[in-house]
Amino acid sequence: MLRTINITSKDRERLLKLINEEREFGKGRNRECLKDLEQELNRANIVEPESIPADSITMNSKVLLKDLDTGEETTYTLVYPEDVNLAENKISVLAPIGTAILGFREGDVIDWKVPAGTVKLRVEKILYQPEAAGDYHL
Repeated sequence: MLRTINITSKDRERLLKLINEEREFGKGRNRECLKDLEQELNRANIVEPESIPADSITMNSKVLLKDLDTGEETTYTLVYPEDVNLAENKISVLAPIGTAILGFREGDVIDWKVPAGTVKLRVEKILYQPEAAGDYHL
């Protein structure tokens, strides 16, 4: 059963534009990721930025994730493709892990499919969420 996620109306609008641009100009790259992201957007609960729960992962959120099998914790910032910086753990929403975490909340467990199987990640903490900080222009 799929869980309902929360996405802001601004993130949804910008992500749908990104999907359309990638399909038109992306020469077929990221096809599976675009499909997955579009499915997430279609099933999401859309809310105004001012009303999004502070513990939801939105675009440009910085989150602490814990691998439930290894206990390893990693901090990621979820960004648009043009802002990716792997040295700073800024991951694209078009990366499988980026699409997987969008809209989830603190305490949620995410099943992330990897070539070797499935990794279970728990959202330990939202370290920064633009909307909670009043940054609505991002």
